[in-house]
Amino acid sequence: MTGGRPDGRTSRLVLVVGLLAVGPSVRLPAQDTSRVTQPVARPVAPDTSHQIRPMGAFWRSVLIPGWGQSATGRQTTGAIFVAWEGVTAMMTLKAQQEANYMKRIGSANLKLKRQEVQDWLVLWVFNHLFSGAEAYVSAHLQDFPPDLKIQAFPHGIGISLPLP
Repeated sequence: MTGGRPDGRTSRLVLVVGLLAVGPSVRLPAQDTSRVTQPVARPVAPDTSHQIRPMGAFWRSVLIPGWGQSATGRQTTGAIFVAWEGVTAMMTLKAQQEANYMKRIGSANLKLKRQEVQDWLVLWVFNHLFSGAEAYVSAHLQDFPPDLKIQAFPHGIGISLPLP
């Protein structure tokens, strides 16, 4: 600017700002908030008819691995415990039969076979206890929101939990 006279860019800027300030504001119909009705918030009681207590799930799975998981709605996990139960039971019985045979024939490897029987027996018992512990935790987490999402980001991990 020289001598108080505006140059071409300044006068155009003033003109555009003036037109924007004076011109009517245009509202889109989607922005009309006078017609929006607020939804009525109704308290919803959680459905607890299918839930099992944690100790009930624990004792079910200690008795029969997989039963507590099935009762809490985790059929796949229950099926895995049932399958492992079958493997450990059959391998314990098979190793015991082999140990009995080795005892009859007087084999020098009897001590090793008895150790194998004990190993399979420990895994069998561990399956009962681990199944019970897993069912106990699953019963505690029955009402946990299923919408929890964990996602990897470039600089770390993010967790999102939608709130009502």
